[in-house]
Amino acid sequence: MATAKAAAKTASRRPAAKKTAPAAKPVQRNTPAQSARAIMRGARQSPYKMRLVIDEIRGKSVNDALAYLAFSKKHAAKQIEKTLRSAVANAEQAARNAGAALDVDDLVIKLAIVNEGSPLKRFTPAAMGRATPIRKRTSHIEIVVAERGGK
Repeated sequence: MATAKAAAKTASRRPAAKKTAPAAKPVQRNTPAQSARAIMRGARQSPYKMRLVIDEIRGKSVNDALAYLAFSKKHAAKQIEKTLRSAVANAEQAARNAGAALDVDDLVIKLAIVNEGSPLKRFTPAAMGRATPIRKRTSHIEIVVAERGGK
């Protein structure tokens, strides 16, 4: 009798067997077929300084953006240029793998964002034996390029 009650209690605590759904298809991003992205994580410059440069190239064609970055005096321009060149190379590689034609001159920067990375935490001496924290900020850069007009 005691075992029957114990079995009934455990059976009532168990959730009912769930029906398994059919295997879901892999999630597809809603980016066009001829687009590619590149991400640089942990770039050693503050996001504020990076955003000053990335705001200038957002929405421009790749050739115009590379020309702007090549002649910019900002240190962030070098990091952003590397990321942009990587995104263009990723687009070329994706087109080559798909067997599609891609004109690099038609590529446009669809998305260009800079997010804050994890800061490097350091300390410097302060008055009366104290220590003052220093946060050396890092950035994550993400650039998405796509064909003009979404061909």
